[in-house]
Amino acid sequence: MSTQTPLQREPHDRVGAARIELTRSRWLRATLRSRAFQPALMLVMLFFFVAAVLAGLVGTPAGNHNFAIVFVWIVWWALLIVVMVPFFGRMWCTICPIPGPGEWLQRRGVVRRTPGRLRSLGWRWPHRLRNIWLQNAGFLALALFSAIVLTRPDVTAWLLLGMVLLGVVLSVFYDNRVFCRYVCPVGGFIGLYSLTSTIELRVKDTRVCMDHATKDCVIGTPQSYGCPWMVFPGNLGRDAYCGLCTECLKACPKDNIALNLRPFGADLLVAKGRRLDEAYKALIMLSCALLYSAVLLGPWGWIKDWANMATFAGWTTYAAGFLAIAVLGVPGVFWLIALAARTAAGVAVPIRRLFVDLAYSLVPLGLTGWIAFTAGFVLVNGTYAVSVLSDPFGWGWDLFGTRSVPWRPILTEVVTVTQVALLLVGLAYSVVVAYRIARQQTASEAQAWRGTLPVSGFLCAVTLTFLWLYLG
Repeated sequence: MSTQTPLQREPHDRVGAARIELTRSRWLRATLRSRAFQPALMLVMLFFFVAAVLAGLVGTPAGNHNFAIVFVWIVWWALLIVVMVPFFGRMWCTICPIPGPGEWLQRRGVVRRTPGRLRSLGWRWPHRLRNIWLQNAGFLALALFSAIVLTRPDVTAWLLLGMVLLGVVLSVFYDNRVFCRYVCPVGGFIGLYSLTSTIELRVKDTRVCMDHATKDCVIGTPQSYGCPWMVFPGNLGRDAYCGLCTECLKACPKDNIALNLRPFGADLLVAKGRRLDEAYKALIMLSCALLYSAVLLGPWGWIKDWANMATFAGWTTYAAGFLAIAVLGVPGVFWLIALAARTAAGVAVPIRRLFVDLAYSLVPLGLTGWIAFTAGFVLVNGTYAVSVLSDPFGWGWDLFGTRSVPWRPILTEVVTVTQVALLLVGLAYSVVVAYRIARQQTASEAQAWRGTLPVSGFLCAVTLTFLWLYLG
């Protein structure tokens, strides 16, 4: 095996240089700098959040006629995974109402900037938990009970309330959005998949930030708070931990913060910041997309019964198998793929480093796999939203005259074609990303192509599994 030294990795400010600054628009810049911008959106979402909780607690137990199930797990989920994440990154974090009560309690206000420091006990978040391992565990826990959560309105309601309560409790003990940054199970995969998005918040010139001693974007000003996500914009090279709250844009006295339109997937090629917890998130999300497709859309009724806790023994078997595949099986296979890639490329890169780096090539296929799964699920069940909008609690209301609109699947003739197209696009993009990551680790194009072959084989196998599940 060759012991060639890998090429110097490309710094983040040179990856995908094409950018269009959206905040050149005076109207958009003024809107984002307004103190009312984010709270207004969060309050609107809070209304729907409260409606979902109430519907779950006191509405009909029939999930397909309850606002909590239809608008959370069909409408919201489809908008999140199909539109928000791939095109707008962490846009949901901008408007999410879940951290609102805790954040407003810390700030002693909703819109205006109140003087003084945040009101919390000021505890320091444990250093060992400054990662997304808790978010990985939380997502897996939700995944294990997803069949119940997706069909039981009361379970959905208690889950939403529990997340708000946890956010408030953490806001009492810790400054800023500790819940969003380190705990929220939804935020973990949004952060990972936002690496593909076409929107970014970045500084215009990093030298301006380095020379600016007061760091207003971090500590705040009389008109703005320090970054709630505990990020220094001057070092920001990826979207994973920027919640698009725009506090830095409000704070910066140098007008050095910009909202940019950028190429799709640009952050996947940023070497700085790649970590094992994120790599595991990519593998977990890909595994769960496959498992969800098998359980919820597959023909195996006995697996659905196990997932729905028809018997405790069946569910424990399902949970053990689910975790074995998502936590050990797929990551273990990919570890072997990384070993094969290192051998094929003939480089002396540490295997853990190569495993982590190459895992980011799974993100496009994982995202399109989730979109394909969601497309089939939503096109079959989406019309429930029309009637539920008029009768959110299932009490016989007809608020907008749509209660009697019947359920019917839509565009069923194009579902399979759409799913196949999405998966093939994801496969092609993942292969391209795998090659470009391999090129960062090798001294020649030939080495990079050889290193890409095992990863491409893995990606093709996963794609064929998806196609088998969807095409039968």
